Amino acid sequence: MAGTRGAIRGVARQHQAENLTIDFVHFVRNVVRAVLDPYRPELHYMRGPGPKWHAKHHPAPVSYHAMPALIRVKAR
Repeated sequence: MAGTRGAIRGVARQHQAENLTIDFVHFVRNVVRAVLDPYRPELHYMRGPGPKWHAKHHPAPVSYHAMPALIRVKAR
């Protein structure tokens, strides 16, 4: 019976070592993907309407003629 327990422990250690190896491989693969991934969403984030939208929806005011204002002037 002692031999059976030793065999079971040996198999358990082997599975644990395989799991650690698999975890390490997954970790390295994820790090490499993160470093080499060309997609950078922060570079494509839209920060608001651009100049074409403003030109279409808020055109520059049409030039207007200044209106003379009445001001008080002291005459001598």
